[in-house]
Amino acid sequence: MKKELKIYLFRHGRTFYNERHIFTGWKDARLSPRGIQDAKVIARKLAHAKIDLAFSSDLSRAKLTLKEVLRKHPPVKVIIDRRLRERSYGSLEGKSHQHYILDEGKDSYKTLLHWHKIDHLHGKERVAFVKALGEAELRIVRRSYFVSPPKGESVKMVEKRVNSFIKDLLSIMKRDKVNVAISAHGNSIRPFRKYFEHLSIQEMMQLEQPFDSYFEYTVKV
Repeated sequence: MKKELKIYLFRHGRTFYNERHIFTGWKDARLSPRGIQDAKVIARKLAHAKIDLAFSSDLSRAKLTLKEVLRKHPPVKVIIDRRLRERSYGSLEGKSHQHYILDEGKDSYKTLLHWHKIDHLHGKERVAFVKALGEAELRIVRRSYFVSPPKGESVKMVEKRVNSFIKDLLSIMKRDKVNVAISAHGNSIRPFRKYFEHLSIQEMMQLEQPFDSYFEYTVKV
């Protein structure tokens, strides 16, 4: 008879960067007070789960969230794995979304003018048009599967490293018969959900990950 094992997957609590809408990526942003409370909420929800082994990315926000979750459990071995890291936003890291919108909107506006695609706009009309262009660029960077930020990673690249982790994870679970907890990030959780929930790329890219809850998956070994 096959045994049913559990994966408990969750996102780190909010950081100061999350709250200020700043591209975080591989920057080691700290949990905010609200983020610490997020971690405590996850801990309460998983208080009665059986966790035999835990994994975390090497970024402190994920490690601290996991530490909070494991306070309510007997000593558990923790494995740090860089494959669980957030998506790298490259040269955008540390910049606010609004700063990006303004810069990209201006650049796109100048390009359209140069190629005579539009006429000169003025006043509020120009401001609104530039903002709309910038917001469209932001959506592409955040929601495109294939597009990489400058010097950063596409979600396709993130999926490749996460799928490598999943393959190793399932081997460990099958060998050692363990239930696992995984502390990860918004974009590294996307490929997990695509794999275990059998989602399309388009469905995966529309996902939003909560800061104060978890995803539970059953693995039969």
